[in-house]
Amino acid sequence: MKFQNTLEFARQLDIQDPLNKYQEEFIFPQVNGKKVIYFTGNSLGLQPKRTKAFVDEVMNDWANLAVEGHFYSDKPWWDYHERFANPLSKIVGALPSEVTVMNTLTVNLHLLMVSFYQPTKTRFKIICEEKAFPSDQYMFQSQVDFHSRSVGFDPNEALVEIKRREGEHNIRLEDVLAKIEEVGDELALVLIGGVNYYTGQVFDMKTITAAGHKAGAYVGWDLAHAAGNVKLELHNWNVDFASWCSYKYMNSGPGNASGCFIHEKHHNNSKLPRFAGWWGHNKERRFKMEQTFDPVHGADGWQISNLPILSLAPYLASVTMFDEVGMDALIQKRDSITSYLEFILHEIDKEVESTFEIITPQNPLERASQLSVLLHGEGRSLFDYLMKNGVITDWREPNVIRLAPVPLYTSYVDMYEFGQILKKGILEKTNS
Repeated sequence: MKFQNTLEFARQLDIQDPLNKYQEEFIFPQVNGKKVIYFTGNSLGLQPKRTKAFVDEVMNDWANLAVEGHFYSDKPWWDYHERFANPLSKIVGALPSEVTVMNTLTVNLHLLMVSFYQPTKTRFKIICEEKAFPSDQYMFQSQVDFHSRSVGFDPNEALVEIKRREGEHNIRLEDVLAKIEEVGDELALVLIGGVNYYTGQVFDMKTITAAGHKAGAYVGWDLAHAAGNVKLELHNWNVDFASWCSYKYMNSGPGNASGCFIHEKHHNNSKLPRFAGWWGHNKERRFKMEQTFDPVHGADGWQISNLPILSLAPYLASVTMFDEVGMDALIQKRDSITSYLEFILHEIDKEVESTFEIITPQNPLERASQLSVLLHGEGRSLFDYLMKNGVITDWREPNVIRLAPVPLYTSYVDMYEFGQILKKGILEKTNS
């Protein structure tokens, strides 16, 4: 399609968009009496209007049934989490038995590393990405420090970072594969973010997983920026484990519950260590208060504590919407609206003195709902101008803004209007 940088063209794209109606499903903040252009769904998704009914249902059941809500509410708390199995399995490409919800993202990655990071003196290295999200870096460091004391390997040698080549913004697949082969028999675990939070690069998870397994290592993925955003086939890719947060593209609310994937090939492995708790114990025998742990078959067997139902309610509201829409439709719009945003940026670039460098890969297979833009010649004052004029975006040092047009609630008109606000902000600064 040949794009045009006009309001009428953007309106026509919205009219043709089958997901356009879902904008009405969300609550938008307002700036200057007008709903914002929201580009930070990669940090915190907007609130779906249906969320309140799901939360109110739990509150009413608590008020009217108290403890009996565990068994006699319309959605009994006892098995509330089981309602996620089918919709989440479609979102991440898994069997329903391979997914569960519990805790928060980094907590879950720590717990999964109990099972899948089992270092020895000779096989102890972890391959991760350079400049991974800080929480992942801290997790890796603490896990390595913990294990090195008992196993006896050098913690300074355990973390192997895949680095970008000089002058490049993204990591090359061939460099990841070469590093896996180089580390070889010393490799215990590959654990990378499926989508890099800073650049928006999407990694070839299928190919990297196969390479890690060939080297004899476990392979897991931090899907914080991938779940609900990228077409995933975790089961078919033979991924060992993965975890994701629900509050970005899945709109479940700040700091909300995390999702987990554990491949079915590990479900019957009684030798695989895990930290146990009673909510992971045999569901039919849980209230017999037995002393010996007998895990639920499947990913639910990695649960520890009974679940925070008030937190799960907003998440369930959101996954019902994903189930209505389907990932294929989301990805189709994602690719189209991201391409239109890219076009708008290039058009505005021609009309101002500043230069925009998009550091997210141009290849649609290596990007999703995010364009990270280096603003050459501009500083934080431009970001401040955007925020004051109703464009909610994200600033990363030294001069990068991250723009995430989420398919469920951003429009093509939003992309056009953003371009006009961006141009005005640059021109006003130039003329002042």
